Amino acid sequence: MSYIKFDKTQLLNLEYSLKREVLRSNRAGSYAYTTIICCNTRKYHGLLACPVDTLDGGTHMFLSSLDETIIQHKSEFNLAIHKYPGVFDPKGHKYLRDFSIEPNLNLIYSVGGVVLKKELILITHEDRILIRYTLINAHSPTKIRFKPFLAFRSIHSLSKANLYANTKYIPVQNGIKIRLYDTYPFLYLQFSKKVDYVHVPTWYYNIEYPEERDRGYEYHEDLLVPGFFETNIKKGETIVFSAGLEQAKTRSLGILFDKEVKSRVVRDSFEKCLLNAAQQFIVRRKKETYIIAGYPWFGVWGRDTFISLPGLMFSLNDLKTYKDVLNTMIKKMKGPFFPNTCCGDYANYNSADTSLWFIWAVQQYAEYTKTHKQIWKEYGKVIKNILNSFRTGTDFNIKMHENGLLWQGMPGMALTWMDVIVNGIPVTPRYGFAVEINSLWYNAIMFALTCAKLSKDRKFIIDWIEIPTKIEENFIKTFYDENKGYLADVVTENNKDFSVRPNQIFAISLPYSPIKDVEIKKNIIEKVKKELLTPKGLRTLSPNHPDYKGRYCGNQVERDLAYHQGTVWPWLLGHFVEALFRIYKEEALPQAEELFYNFEEDMIVHGIGTISEIYDGDPPHKPDGAVSQAWSVSELLRIKLMIDYYKK
Repeated sequence: MSYIKFDKTQLLNLEYSLKREVLRSNRAGSYAYTTIICCNTRKYHGLLACPVDTLDGGTHMFLSSLDETIIQHKSEFNLAIHKYPGVFDPKGHKYLRDFSIEPNLNLIYSVGGVVLKKELILITHEDRILIRYTLINAHSPTKIRFKPFLAFRSIHSLSKANLYANTKYIPVQNGIKIRLYDTYPFLYLQFSKKVDYVHVPTWYYNIEYPEERDRGYEYHEDLLVPGFFETNIKKGETIVFSAGLEQAKTRSLGILFDKEVKSRVVRDSFEKCLLNAAQQFIVRRKKETYIIAGYPWFGVWGRDTFISLPGLMFSLNDLKTYKDVLNTMIKKMKGPFFPNTCCGDYANYNSADTSLWFIWAVQQYAEYTKTHKQIWKEYGKVIKNILNSFRTGTDFNIKMHENGLLWQGMPGMALTWMDVIVNGIPVTPRYGFAVEINSLWYNAIMFALTCAKLSKDRKFIIDWIEIPTKIEENFIKTFYDENKGYLADVVTENNKDFSVRPNQIFAISLPYSPIKDVEIKKNIIEKVKKELLTPKGLRTLSPNHPDYKGRYCGNQVERDLAYHQGTVWPWLLGHFVEALFRIYKEEALPQAEELFYNFEEDMIVHGIGTISEIYDGDPPHKPDGAVSQAWSVSELLRIKLMIDYYKK
């Protein structure tokens, strides 16, 4: 039996099934994403979304959905389901018998004497989805009809009926190719056997996406159906449908499907689900390798990339890809900065901590492989550039002060990971001495000195050897309050913000800590545990704070105001658990294991088989945000690696 499975009762319950979404991506950057009953409830849902380098480098939706209709004795049974204003039509979910995810996405439909199996899989290195249909049972001659719903638009926008869409098609082997707009590549719709195609271009109006409505966005879309395909299907027969941006060899579609299934990580346990999800974030295009921050709406984010690398790649035992990603990101640098967000030719370089996270990621690799000298040889120049630039001063008012601490930003700037701006004003103004940035700063210098000493890089050692001591002396003076028993979140010229936030945990979790007093470390852990720890991660603000928001909901502004003001982030658990292990060693195992396995129940909630971006701060800690987030998955896998290490 499949580890993840939904029965007919669950599938028929729309309140239940429409909230459970399944996403698959491939190494080419394409994805398929919908609900477990194949009813699209977001503009991001669809069967084939692909990056289009010739446009903007962003991801675009080509095939929104594919309606299947079973025909017997002139009776038609449409297996699809769409939401229109006030109604679902058709209601094909009523024919669904069960849904499982092994060895790939499987749906079983039963209507009359017909039992049809539908399986979906993305091709690993192509912009292509395959859907395999097997007629398990039929009591009389059966036909099947397919209607493709085409979008040809950015995943962030909506399609509207217009006079400019090109509805003409070109016949290809066992199908057609079509493109609605000249700026797009052709979409090839093909089958593993000959099919009849009837060309009757029709716009379907006002398809409704409830999730977009609830998020405060426009939520009605018009989609074009160019026509329909039809063929006979016999009991026991299998037909494979292909939608891709290049023409397929139709004779080999069945073989290709089986080959792809065999290459997958079997999702027969919680950990295997996480490993499978980990693979989904790796993208290779144009000889470059990236980590997608999250699906469906995130692209390549520098900070997320570096934080995610160790957990993803060490768990997958893929050291080559680890370095491929590092090297790709180095190519994108401007001065000492990596892109905070990167999409095609468009990138933002407005982060104070991403470059320090890069050094942490390099450090993790060096420690995992015990190759400090080689790492310094390969990446020492980049590390020196970052440290020297930050020390002497660079963009965004980033500069080391006389006390050795790193200052960043000014009023109106949001350069840390808590970077939401509403109406031009940062929701969490954190310019000045930020506690996690100075923890990363100290750690980066200490790691660089370790590598330099092993490599006998005397000039670097002479230039930097006195800085760590200066930071140690001033870190506690600047951030710690003995009466409060925890660290300030950010310190400016005339203010210390003692809002209880999770950023202080990095002062303990990182390999090199500027805090030497173990009792201070224990006090900080207890404060974080008492006010921020939940079963799903750390809150971004204590519930005792007047600005705390326990629910992540509402329109864009309302959600932005809650994003870092109480919302729970799973990725922070990685560093919380690491801090526990650094202080309590094996004694931390029970709590670490409990926190890890708390997420097993989430395998059938929100994003099926993966971990969401965020959770509500208040119980029951409902998942929200992107349904599959790289650093959420990565840090859980890193926790598992820590657990395994301390169990030895």
